[in-house]
Amino acid sequence: MKSNIYKTDKKRIEFGELRIGPQAKKNLIEVCENNWASYGPKCKEFEKKWGELFGYDYNLATSSGTDAVIQSCLALYGLGVERQSEIITPALSFIATANAIRAADFKPVFCDINRQTLNIDASKIEEKITDKTKAIMVVHTMGRPADMDAIIDIAKKHDLVVIEDSCESHGAKYKNQFIGKIGDISCFSFYVAHLICCGEGGMVSTQREDLYETVFSTRCHGRSGFYFDHPLYGLNSKMNDLEASLGLEAVDVFWETFGKRHEYMKAMRQACEGFEDLAFFSEEDEGNVNCPHGFSVTLKEAGHLDKFAKHLESKGIHWKRNFGSIPTQHSAFSYLNYSLGDFPESEHVGDNGLHIGVHQHLTSQDVDYVCENLVEAFKQI
Repeated sequence: MKSNIYKTDKKRIEFGELRIGPQAKKNLIEVCENNWASYGPKCKEFEKKWGELFGYDYNLATSSGTDAVIQSCLALYGLGVERQSEIITPALSFIATANAIRAADFKPVFCDINRQTLNIDASKIEEKITDKTKAIMVVHTMGRPADMDAIIDIAKKHDLVVIEDSCESHGAKYKNQFIGKIGDISCFSFYVAHLICCGEGGMVSTQREDLYETVFSTRCHGRSGFYFDHPLYGLNSKMNDLEASLGLEAVDVFWETFGKRHEYMKAMRQACEGFEDLAFFSEEDEGNVNCPHGFSVTLKEAGHLDKFAKHLESKGIHWKRNFGSIPTQHSAFSYLNYSLGDFPESEHVGDNGLHIGVHQHLTSQDVDYVCENLVEAFKQI
């Protein structure tokens, strides 16, 4: 079942919302007065403040989250990785994860997930490794940190690079360490539903200077320090100062935003107490902190999502499907010749899961309204 942009006279709870505040407007005016709208001083300031927020040493702002994922893959070329090498990635994710691997001219090799956490099942990774495998792309789905200890152990054993797709995970922590600092390189998105929003935009962050230097080049068509000298394959993936103007405002209030959204997530989870026999929910594992990206519900039994979702829809609550299995539920990857049943966990989540927004512009009354209707939705099944 597809989420609808439906019309209703009732209350409308959006998944995300962009509001341009006074500081962002001031930043935008400065950009216009300087007549410099491409990558410039606002982008550099944004990169600096983003890095300081989480302790990331090297940061490169990109035009979208997808571009950030592509650039994280292109960083492999600086390590001598050959084209069409394999990158292991979860079967369940927003399709940009796999699209980025293809765009960087690598081959995605899909691994099933744990339907309870929505993250890659680390116990299934090693069986996917071949002599062509060069990296593991981890996705911290819905802001819930993946099992990084196990994944890092596998990567070290097989000499693989770990790319963290942290697009939905601003500020999340795995065992008291910020997501994005555990693997070799990480990518983030600043689309509307995310905690930091630039309208569009993304960021590549790493603690490795060598990977930073590669992406510094590949983000600008693989250019060296001179125009029209391009030793690497690359794309035009730079952020512009208009986008950065919005991001700078969001960085300044990040922890306020994080706290509010985290409380909203907690309220929704508490509202669902008593329905654990029916569904898996967004949960925080002991010792970890989730990014409050969205509240996920995955029904345990098949065939009930339609009724559940239709109730939310009738009440004006915007929902989105839990992605689905990229290789078997999205025809864009049918050329890989996978079949339904090859990724049963991902397929179950795709058919029986959804998520709703917890953005910071909701009011406490909005959250109460959502909580009440989550309970009513469960009564429909």
